[in-house]
Amino acid sequence: MTRVLQRVLVAPAVIVLTVVLLTTVPLWLLGAALLSPVVPGYLRPLRLFWVVLLHLVLESLLLVEMFGLWIASGFGLFLRRPFFERIHYDLAQAYLVIFFREARRVLRLKITTQGPTPDAFPGHPLIVCSRHAGPGDSFTLMYALMHWYHREPRVVLKDTLAWDPAVGVLLGRVPSRFVSPPRKGDPPDRLEKQVGSLAHDLDANDAFVIFPEGGNFTPARRERAIAKLRSLGLEGMAQRAERMQNVLAPRPGGLLAALDAAPDADVMMVAHTGLDHLVTVADLWRELPMDKQLIMRWWRVPRTDIPAGREERIDWLYSWWEQIDAWVDDHRPVDLPPLRRGPRARGAHPR
Repeated sequence: MTRVLQRVLVAPAVIVLTVVLLTTVPLWLLGAALLSPVVPGYLRPLRLFWVVLLHLVLESLLLVEMFGLWIASGFGLFLRRPFFERIHYDLAQAYLVIFFREARRVLRLKITTQGPTPDAFPGHPLIVCSRHAGPGDSFTLMYALMHWYHREPRVVLKDTLAWDPAVGVLLGRVPSRFVSPPRKGDPPDRLEKQVGSLAHDLDANDAFVIFPEGGNFTPARRERAIAKLRSLGLEGMAQRAERMQNVLAPRPGGLLAALDAAPDADVMMVAHTGLDHLVTVADLWRELPMDKQLIMRWWRVPRTDIPAGREERIDWLYSWWEQIDAWVDDHRPVDLPPLRRGPRARGAHPR
């Protein structure tokens, strides 16, 4: 049903909204310009409007192009062939490259990386295990893996993200999984089987991406996760989760299934700052970072350093999440120096 609504209602609505915005751009620019002097941040409404409009234009173009590919593939008959899969990866990378370059320029963001990055291990499949703090970090991680490090991501995401029509359609045509919360009557290992099947047979340039927290960080979700651990009698894990202030208690099932399904893959742990809590339109208005330096930190965990037993792996994952929580505390976004006028004034470096 979700896919039908995407194609019949949501996708056309996005295209119509984009056309309406494009044909009324002068009015929106005037309104944003009038708001700018009374809103904190240099020209914040104008800059935010441009980023949103760019996203809608690129998303609409993606939808039109993917509709054309659906027709060219025999009305979907051959969409799963490697040729069409490669084209969809190329489309995703093109969108991310254009959007992030322009967003960094307009918002004046500098993204720096720390630690051993995925391009340091060519020819080896990786399991990328990331902190999750909103859609912004998911897009940034995909951009880094595809554009900087030339990886083909296989990603596990919440099913709610499938309501974004371009994301839902595109990821439905490449190796990925949209997972939903457990429902009454579901087999207890439903999620693990889905994740395991996606992580099976990783190629040399594949990166299996999973977010063990299972959702965006919010204080309310943090409290619910701790309460859930206590209701299951896992007091020790609940106490460890209470000591972590910036992350949710990780759910180990999916990662454990991926480790079993990809026994030759090393693990990359990923943390980042600056894109927290960007979930709703109100969040984007209040908290979208501008004129900041953001940091992305990578840690490589060799396969030989990962315990073999289930309980030991859960303890290992919690230890890493405690380290990520401490890292986030120590690496908040940094304001960039004021932009100087003149020929030397530049946008942000791509990393």
